[in-house]
Amino acid sequence: MQKQALISVSDKSNLLEFAKFLVEQDYKILSTGGTYKHLQDNGIEVTEVKDVTGFPEILDGRVKSLHPAIHGGIMARRSDENHMATIAEHGINPIDIVIVNLYPFFEKMNTGLSEAEMIEFIDIGGPSMLRSSAKNFYDVTVVTDVNDYEVVMNEIRENGSTSIETRKLCAGKVFNLTSAYDAAISTYILGEDFPQFLESSYEKVMDLRYGENPHQKAAYYVDKTKNGAMKDFEYLQGKELSFNNIRDMDLAYKVVSEFEETTCCAVKHSTPCGVAIGENVLEAYEKAYECDPMSIFGGIIAFNKEVDGKTAVELNKIFLEIVIAPSFTEEALEIFKQKKNVRIIKVKNPVSDKVTYVKVDGGLIVQSTDNQFSTDLKVVTDVQPTDRQMTDLVFAQKIVKWVKSNAIVVATNGQAYGIGGGQTNRIWAAQQAISRAKEKVEEDLVLASDAFFPFRDVADFAAENGIKAIIQPGGSIKDQESIDACNEKNIPMVFTGMRHFMH
Repeated sequence: MQKQALISVSDKSNLLEFAKFLVEQDYKILSTGGTYKHLQDNGIEVTEVKDVTGFPEILDGRVKSLHPAIHGGIMARRSDENHMATIAEHGINPIDIVIVNLYPFFEKMNTGLSEAEMIEFIDIGGPSMLRSSAKNFYDVTVVTDVNDYEVVMNEIRENGSTSIETRKLCAGKVFNLTSAYDAAISTYILGEDFPQFLESSYEKVMDLRYGENPHQKAAYYVDKTKNGAMKDFEYLQGKELSFNNIRDMDLAYKVVSEFEETTCCAVKHSTPCGVAIGENVLEAYEKAYECDPMSIFGGIIAFNKEVDGKTAVELNKIFLEIVIAPSFTEEALEIFKQKKNVRIIKVKNPVSDKVTYVKVDGGLIVQSTDNQFSTDLKVVTDVQPTDRQMTDLVFAQKIVKWVKSNAIVVATNGQAYGIGGGQTNRIWAAQQAISRAKEKVEEDLVLASDAFFPFRDVADFAAENGIKAIIQPGGSIKDQESIDACNEKNIPMVFTGMRHFMH
């Protein structure tokens, strides 16, 4: 009995070579719709599925392959005499290879199509054939990954058929794909951040050099249902990325995205180490560098505006892992070529995550993204901050939300000179941030905190060490003690009413 291969694909990459090979191996090719026409137009002998089922495609192609003549040929166990007798009784021939990839639902998400248009990209027949074939992988080779065409051809060429190991691997890829495909559709239709069943649809785009440490393996996946700054970025030059590189890129770009002003952020070990605004990207970088020249070495630099040649010259003067920005001038790219290992990353999408995930052993914590900033600022002291102080306070508060709690940021003139975070108590973070800031500047310093002061010790320490204004969420049962401390020292303090922990 002549072997049969069923082909129905949306992505026709490398298909003709594969189909011609199967014909040469004496396979009868069955196909549907656009794939049938593509094969026929290219001189490949092919039988339309409707000629097998005896039933035409109907409902604008919604129903084509959902028929016992197809699924019976796929699902019949070759080792089961009853199965083989049944399909013979009904004139059904076994189908040995199924080559299917799906309607491009993934690709059409976030492209502005209407709901009615998106619905037509939900594949029904394709997943049905894939799942049927994958279930029967003892007998059927199912191919949904274009990269597996060559593998299948080589095995047939060498052995006359595929190995059980290959068939099992390909079957596993099917369920991996269809689960992600269904998850994307579910996400689109439900539109919920916290559905009853948490589904995910992520695709691996690269293996990473290593994980958080060299002995850990890692890979990078992107969300198939949503866009974001760390998706579809353009890798313009440099070495491969590591786990830590991507995480730090994400943080750095989120910081600069807080600002409309031209901003530069340096990140080292998942912590901002220098942030500044400027009249242009060069000034922003020079001010950020001034904040912490030691830590910025070997760090990651992010901008929220285009990087020009003058800035690239300055960036090249030190060792950096990554420079990330929404765009680069041609002059800047030429200058960066002098340091081929530095990674130059062009961001295409804005920061847009609506939820964040934290993996714990045996579970997953999901929360809405901290993408808000207080607009209800309340001066709680007798003295009012100056306009400049208020500007610096807001600047520092936008940064402190991206520093590991407990977090304190000390700033002046649009520069974050002192950043302290990740401490087990707030006074230590304050001591750290103020000490670092005063190594560079002592005038007009303001302090921002990610959470309330549980005691007056931070306010007292700040006042004693030259801090001229404070911003914090408020909300402690001992708020009045901190207010009193500021009033005693004639220091303005502003409450935001919004905490920004980042553990």
